Amino acid sequence: GGDPAVKWLTDNGFEIIGSGSAASGSGWATTGKLQAKSGEEFFVKQAPKPAESMFKGEAIGLRALYDTSTVRIPKVYHYGDRTDGRDGSYIIMESLQMGGRSSMYDFGVDMAKLHLATPTVKEAKEGMFGFPLDNTIGATPQPNGWMDDWAEFFRVRRIGHQVKLSRDKKLRDLWEQVEKETDGLKSLFKDIEVKPSTLHGDLWSGNYASTKDGQMAIFDPAVYYGHHEAEWGMSWCASFGSEFWKGYRSLIPEDPGFRKRAILYEAYHKLNHYNLFGGGYYYDAYSLLEALLD
Repeated sequence: GGDPAVKWLTDNGFEIIGSGSAASGSGWATTGKLQAKSGEEFFVKQAPKPAESMFKGEAIGLRALYDTSTVRIPKVYHYGDRTDGRDGSYIIMESLQMGGRSSMYDFGVDMAKLHLATPTVKEAKEGMFGFPLDNTIGATPQPNGWMDDWAEFFRVRRIGHQVKLSRDKKLRDLWEQVEKETDGLKSLFKDIEVKPSTLHGDLWSGNYASTKDGQMAIFDPAVYYGHHEAEWGMSWCASFGSEFWKGYRSLIPEDPGFRKRAILYEAYHKLNHYNLFGGGYYYDAYSLLEALLD
């Protein structure tokens, strides 16, 4: 059968002269690197399941980020199922040259530019929140059906979804109390206008790195169109620092009520971590939801 990625690249005019292993990898996919005679380097992931379930969400997400022409994103060349009769699928993207030092201030500016960019997808351009397809946050399904009300979207598709997955009565009772006291989260958004921004969706220190040309790159996203503040729900393990925030806030000043909404956005990720890993994340998630009642 040969390598499906090599076949696709060869069919599309790239002469592959070398291959190697790639540093990153996870339990469900094997990764590798390919080198073309013309100088390009490709990063390839392969998995035993169909592309529709494995790579489509990642590919469409990376392209949505890439199309804003702001922060550095690996270009997606192709994803698809094997065509040699064997099971499995693959995705081919640009292999970023990692290394060097990037300015955190500039990274903050780039992230602000990403959030200020006009979405490339029609529904988001028209003010809707969501994404053209559901994807995953870690290994948890992330539903993205379009809605025109952000508070409602986050209530139903984000926190409500994770609370349901937890199958925990105490969490559910607390969440119902939060819904009641915040008028279905609407009271948290009283004084601000929320527009759909293109979000990476899972931005922590493992998902950004410096490239040799000095620009910070972001990857492994869980993309959707949402409130720009929701991007910071993983800040507790992102190591952004003050220079980053100076850069970001130079273009997007802090809105009133941000501190309280930051609790809401972190609660989504802590609930997800509880659903994935259990343990102490339960108490984190519980106390964050509780803090919304103050």
